[in-house]
Amino acid sequence: MIDYNNYKSWPFNEAKKLLKRIEKSNKKEKIIFETGYGPSGLPHIGTFGEVLRTNMVRFCFEKLSGLKTDLIAFSDDMDGFRKVPDNVPNKDKLSNYLDYPLTSVPDPFNKFDSFGEHNNSKLVEFLDRFKLPFTFQSSTQAYKTGLFNETIKKILLNYNDILNVVLPTLGEERRKTYSPFFPINKKTGKILQVPVEEINTENFTISYYEDGKIVNKSVLDGNCKLQWKVDWAMRWAAFGVDYEMCGKDLTESYVLSSKICRIIGSKPPENLIYELFLDENAEKISKSKGNGISIDDWLKYSIEESLSMFMYQRPTTAKKLYFDVIPKNTDEYLSHLNKLNENENPDNPSWHIHRAINPKYNSKINYSLILNVISVCKSEDPEIIMALIKNYQSDFSNVEKDYIYRMINCGINYFKDFIQPNLKFKIPNPDELTILKEVMNKISILDANSSADEFQTAIFSVGKETIYKENIKDFFKLIYEVVFGQENGPRLGSFIKIFTKDKTIELINSKLNV
Repeated sequence: MIDYNNYKSWPFNEAKKLLKRIEKSNKKEKIIFETGYGPSGLPHIGTFGEVLRTNMVRFCFEKLSGLKTDLIAFSDDMDGFRKVPDNVPNKDKLSNYLDYPLTSVPDPFNKFDSFGEHNNSKLVEFLDRFKLPFTFQSSTQAYKTGLFNETIKKILLNYNDILNVVLPTLGEERRKTYSPFFPINKKTGKILQVPVEEINTENFTISYYEDGKIVNKSVLDGNCKLQWKVDWAMRWAAFGVDYEMCGKDLTESYVLSSKICRIIGSKPPENLIYELFLDENAEKISKSKGNGISIDDWLKYSIEESLSMFMYQRPTTAKKLYFDVIPKNTDEYLSHLNKLNENENPDNPSWHIHRAINPKYNSKINYSLILNVISVCKSEDPEIIMALIKNYQSDFSNVEKDYIYRMINCGINYFKDFIQPNLKFKIPNPDELTILKEVMNKISILDANSSADEFQTAIFSVGKETIYKENIKDFFKLIYEVVFGQENGPRLGSFIKIFTKDKTIELINSKLNV
């Protein structure tokens, strides 16, 4: 039987933190994980990443503890609509609904009853595609059905203590009008940010001025929306949340919400602060801007598992999230997957991605190799590309066929959109031409049935006899720039086995004009 306490990958370390918390407190029948999403714009890749990463911690916790768990994917769809996103249609229509709950804002895509419902549906669709286990929870539904009522009562009963914690964190002008409760205007449905004149802890109402008249309103049953930092603490208490991670930009909010959670008699969840994703300009990815790369974008250019790999790696380190990271992450994933065949190590990233089920991909065919085959064969027919790949490996399991065909189809898209427009073939000078001719000669004298390693060794031997002997990386860079039009390329021995010896010589000849 595996002792999971011996493993030290970050999901296991997070799970161990949570296990210590549980051991110190009263045993619960079910441990609750939560992720939060504000559907003010189309769900971006960071939202998906939070659910994926939390599920990785959850799975490790189950292995360590044997306890039942649930993950609540919470949508704050009762939050006020503050800004019209740049990446949606019918923006003029939406501008009339600022400060309305997101579930009261019309869907600009005309598919759902509200913008909030549309974005919730997209989120669920993405999570289902990756087969992530979760329980979806709508804020609007929770407020209006009274699910939060008992905890909201605690907020009102501790009103002044909460103010004493929140007010010092606000600017002078905001302090004058701040209240944890945002009433919903009965006529318009708009969320109001107004000063509270009086609270009534017997009837659970607040009093405030609306249109010049004092109004008394219940804080229960969705008549009021809590300010989000108070709301965050309230739902931790209401759901009994044990674990929730969040982005670095919410560090101070987590501290404040934790204080509020303790004021109302509950313990805040264990937490991981993860770094934010950056776009190609090193700017934070934003739902409203729609910058960076979307989930649909990534899946157009690579397989689902490669996105999971990107999310797994170094969550506490800021990472560039743009199109040029896709091939590298795909190949890193495949490399770890091959290692899992040799040693089913729970610290292997692919063990976490596949929840301890090894899909058994044993092929050495990777994404970079497929991209280069696509580049030189000038075909968009997956069967032609697969036929070339079979020169390297003649038989594939069903799992391997599935992976390779998926990579071929994605690779065709990636080549057309990112590689082909940027191909720049280097014209070799006389000394470089001499070196490349020697490479071609070394390939020529080998038998066509030679192994990939034999072809690779022959090419490497040329580099060791040239001016590049102290920097062999630049030797291969020269070959890639002249033959493939790029600074990087495939392992040449493997490429020759796929493309065949004769076709490779023909390819090099065409670039040397000899």
